[in-house]
Amino acid sequence: MTEPADLILHLGTSAATDALAERIAASLCAGDTILLSGGIGAGKTHLARAVIRALQRRAGEPPEDIPSPTFTLVQTYAAGPLEIWHADLYRLHDPQEIEELGLVAAFDTALCLVEWPDRLGPLEPGAAALHLHLALCPESPEARRLIARGPARLVTALSPPAA
Repeated sequence: MTEPADLILHLGTSAATDALAERIAASLCAGDTILLSGGIGAGKTHLARAVIRALQRRAGEPPEDIPSPTFTLVQTYAAGPLEIWHADLYRLHDPQEIEELGLVAAFDTALCLVEWPDRLGPLEPGAAALHLHLALCPESPEARRLIARGPARLVTALSPPAA
């Protein structure tokens, strides 16, 4: 495994977030986990939806509704043969609840997008996961600051193309 890499990006619009999702989608595969942290309204769900849509487009799948998993806790999707798990752990407080969802097993077999990963506690996949922290920016209601840390192949995929 390569050393973890860091990246800080400014996402000025929701379109910039969608473009970021397109870039990362090309590098994702089964067994990858993206841990999305940040405050309420920081854009975690928007980014997760954009990644799922980008993967489905790449697989030639028709667009589908992608609701927030806040109340269902986990939603699953397909992008060709790739199984995608989108989890929102905000309402959970005990790692035992997470094990009951089957999420830990999915870390090995599916692409997992996990909002509120702090709820994972000792079940967090750690250095193998791509950690994305989103924060609101005061200059615009659409702008976000993204801090990425994780495997170099995934962090590098997030970087905008050179001009």
